[in-house]
Amino acid sequence: MTELPSAAGDPRAAVIVCLDFGDPGYEDGVEEIVRLVESAGVRRHQLVRGRRRRPDPKLYCGSGKAEEIARAVAELNAGFVVFNHELSPAQQRDLGRELNVPVMDRTEVILDIFAQRAQTSEGKLQVELARLVHLSTRLVRGWTHLERQRGGLGKTGGPGEKQIELDRRYIGQRVRLLRGKLEQLRRRREVQRRARARGDVLSVSLVGYTNAGKSTLFNALAQARAYAADKLFATLDTTTRRIWLPEAGSVVLSDTVGFIRDLPHSLVAAFRATLEETVRADLLLHVVDAAAPVRERQIEEVNKVLAEIGADGVPQVMVWNKIDLARLEPGVERDEYGKIHRVRVSARTGAGLGELRAAITEAARARTADRGKPAPEALFLQPH
Repeated sequence: MTELPSAAGDPRAAVIVCLDFGDPGYEDGVEEIVRLVESAGVRRHQLVRGRRRRPDPKLYCGSGKAEEIARAVAELNAGFVVFNHELSPAQQRDLGRELNVPVMDRTEVILDIFAQRAQTSEGKLQVELARLVHLSTRLVRGWTHLERQRGGLGKTGGPGEKQIELDRRYIGQRVRLLRGKLEQLRRRREVQRRARARGDVLSVSLVGYTNAGKSTLFNALAQARAYAADKLFATLDTTTRRIWLPEAGSVVLSDTVGFIRDLPHSLVAAFRATLEETVRADLLLHVVDAAAPVRERQIEEVNKVLAEIGADGVPQVMVWNKIDLARLEPGVERDEYGKIHRVRVSARTGAGLGELRAAITEAARARTADRGKPAPEALFLQPH
């Protein structure tokens, strides 16, 4: 986790606050935020739970719970407090003053992970844009260092311009610059995409909840060496490879960033250019962790993000991965109309990969047969 300045405390230790407001997915959320914090680099953590009917307007958790959190910070010598919730700028400011350590909400933890994982220049630009957009919402009156006035002859800013106004102006300028650079990269990618379209190449994108095994499956299909690890958001940058299937010809396969519940809108917007690989694909392989108890909820969350970026109309093949852990057999399932409903595979062991390649081949044939005319009976289920 990025080391923020704090009064004291171990930057690798954090107190995690999870409040139950009656959400049936509360326990799943607790498990997920712990994994997120660990993925961000925290080595020691302590969990503080609580039940509330509604958030406290000032401290979100209430003054009594804030005292409990403060004791946990002291016991753990924590350098951070992480709330598994979205805090308002004022709540975050007041909690920081009350606890005397940096306070992060769920959105900032995800942004922190993305900042650590971005490898390409485009990925770094996208993360910086997302962080600046988020930071612009955090500039609230009450931060003393933002209240100093600057200006006058030979000084930055206009007469009497406050630091908070300068910060907003700088962020606005930087955001415009980053968006311009990303637009140039988007246009370049569009040229490449048109070239593929002229070559009549099937475009397939892997999508799915983070840690569903997309990168492992990508490596297995493309015989590539994309980074894959058992942690959330192990990879961010889109990786594309051309593969050859004997009965389908050349296919372009892309591995995209994983999704997660309540993915910050600033991240979705910043990564829109990268996610266009998903929107423009001919087929989505929706990779699901078949061994996850909450797999149906994860499927719903992925489909929400796909709808947000305009990819909900792209045909999908549901790929149930990790069947070795779920103790399922490899195979293909079809509905009563003969449409492919699900392919069961294990990217780790290779079981079911032949069936998945056959499914992609079937998609390529359907695309060739339907080119230039409407396809009332597509071979693949539309997402719903």
